[in-house]
Amino acid sequence: MQAAEVLDFRSDTFTRPSPGMREAMARAEVGDDVFREDPTVAELERRAAGLFGREAALLVPSGTMANLIGIALHCGRGDEVILERRTHSFAHEVGGAAALLGAVFHPLDAPSGILSVESIRSAIRPADVHEPISRLVVMENTANLCGGKVVDLEHLRAVGSLCRDRGLGLHLDGARIWNASVASGTPLSDYAAEVDSLSCCLSKGLGCPVGSLVIGDEPDIERARWIRKMLGGGMRQAGVLAACGLYALENHLDRLADDHALAAELAEGLGEVLDERFRVDPPQSNMVLVHTDCLETCERAVAGWAALGILCLALSDTTIRLVTHMDLSPDAASRAVARLQSPRERG
Repeated sequence: MQAAEVLDFRSDTFTRPSPGMREAMARAEVGDDVFREDPTVAELERRAAGLFGREAALLVPSGTMANLIGIALHCGRGDEVILERRTHSFAHEVGGAAALLGAVFHPLDAPSGILSVESIRSAIRPADVHEPISRLVVMENTANLCGGKVVDLEHLRAVGSLCRDRGLGLHLDGARIWNASVASGTPLSDYAAEVDSLSCCLSKGLGCPVGSLVIGDEPDIERARWIRKMLGGGMRQAGVLAACGLYALENHLDRLADDHALAAELAEGLGEVLDERFRVDPPQSNMVLVHTDCLETCERAVAGWAALGILCLALSDTTIRLVTHMDLSPDAASRAVARLQSPRERG
């Protein structure tokens, strides 16, 4: 069998800069951003803050740093962060808030992956000298490990209201907030209005090679600049990266709807060709979760599909994730499904 062209569904982080983005990088006007003299960085931060309807934004190297800064804005040593167990800050950021900030995680389990208002209310500590102080709630939108689920605005608004009433901060990990906004039709500014701080990622669905932003009020972002430097995240002629973000905001936001449509097509096709060992979740954005009946099925499927040129990731012993993105062709879903048509090829 001739080797098939690889269809890489592992993550939207595998996107590469488009020719137009590379040209924007080459043309970028730059300066030393630590001295606040990079005009392209300044323009990206101004443009992003405006999109979210907030006062200021700060470019940082990664989403992990953006979330760490977001937690640092609200928490001191020994303060408690309430979040769902699958939230990125708890599951995939190396315990940075605990190791570097001395914050305490209070992970909760939610069947949907999205914390209910009541579960948060029940988790908030009483004023007791024996217990840590509940200081911050972290939500993720879209919820990555739950298959790109969208947190709707009314739910976020209810969580924000509870946090304000109880004196807690609310940080939104909006690594894929762009997807949430496009999928739900909710303006970015409406989401941002309900939280104290948020992060967003440029290097996932928007196709940039590097970069995230921390967004919030001017005093917080001024503090964030100091925290970024402390964490080693000060960048010099970063305009070449900021130019990617500006290009993406101009050219790659609306097309996220194409990724969502491709994910829906992929889920429908997989549901038709996979047998009873598999269950496919209908996607809400650009992620498809495939649940398997056991570890062996999961491992065989990931390896077998890779042999067919269909790359994906196992999120657990029984769950496979496939992510659609701009580097996939419009027919990627139909081509993947076609390769799985034969029963012996399904895993």
